[in-house]
Amino acid sequence: MTVREAALVLRDGSIFEGEAIGAQPPGGVSSGEVVFNTTFTGYQEVISDPSYAGQIISFTTPHIGVYGANSHDNESGQVFARGVIVRELARRRSNWRSEEDLDLFLKSRNVGGIAGIDTRRLTRILRESGSMPGAFGTAPESVLREAAAAEAGTDGVNLVAQVSTTDEYQFGSGRLNVVAFDFGIKQTILRCLGDVATVRVVPFKTSAEQVMSMSPNGVFLSNGPGDPESVAGVPETLRQLMDAGVPIFGICLGHQLLSLALGGATFKLPFGHHGANHPVRNLRTGAVEITSQNHNFCVDPDSLRDVADITHTNLNDNTNEGMRVRDAKCFSVQYHPEAGPGPHDSRYLFAEFCDLMDST
Repeated sequence: MTVREAALVLRDGSIFEGEAIGAQPPGGVSSGEVVFNTTFTGYQEVISDPSYAGQIISFTTPHIGVYGANSHDNESGQVFARGVIVRELARRRSNWRSEEDLDLFLKSRNVGGIAGIDTRRLTRILRESGSMPGAFGTAPESVLREAAAAEAGTDGVNLVAQVSTTDEYQFGSGRLNVVAFDFGIKQTILRCLGDVATVRVVPFKTSAEQVMSMSPNGVFLSNGPGDPESVAGVPETLRQLMDAGVPIFGICLGHQLLSLALGGATFKLPFGHHGANHPVRNLRTGAVEITSQNHNFCVDPDSLRDVADITHTNLNDNTNEGMRVRDAKCFSVQYHPEAGPGPHDSRYLFAEFCDLMDST
């Protein structure tokens, strides 16, 4: 196998040398906001999650690619992440479900990456300085530095417009009728909803009038990438749906957008929550759930004090992880109860959504 020398440059000037993997980007340069993910397994689901649009994913687990990739584990039809950083790319794959190795998976989806990086050093930098723009590839160091300096990052960018479906489609055939806003929806979420409902997935710009014309038993607000305040118009739509009395369940970006609809405020975390091992306390039961998470922005719980009850909190940094709206059949969580990848401690929330719809 021919080694293609490559480098990663962060906006702060930090440089890492390694070798190129995956697809060769145009001009030998890929840029984006560099974040780290702490999950041990599920790299394919992470890479194919639309919530990583605009970002370069660095895996803290040292060996990535050991069980290959397969068509069933994709969370979306294409990869929106800007690239992948690994310490060691497995040269052989070993799993009965494997259909291709990770390098071929990346090449076939036109995604580049870099291996051989000291991801421990990189993670320390991102923890101390926060997620930051960077660039990697086979181009000269000067070109990579220019690309890192020019990278806009994810603040104030409507990345949902890049990942949302443009056409309505249907998933599942359950007895309930759910309209799901696609802000970057994952296949695992659709499978969880499809067990109990016929899901009509709609573009993020769909109006409240259009949604109500579908006579939904409930409305689902999906995960998605980027800054929630950049998704103009959606909070007003959600306010209208709440006024109409329809049950609403939101996950991740859906949680943030529902909070904005209530007059809440969001802020950006220093380096985000990305992984499948975040402890969250359920404030109603006292139970601790190990959760899968992927977000850079968070909801200020004090901004919801007059309109909602906080239901979950993160035990690592005490940030808000869930809320239930007073005087409305609406609730949401910041983490990923579908857990693709991750533990299934929180899948009961889909049953709670079903019960909420049945009680309406």
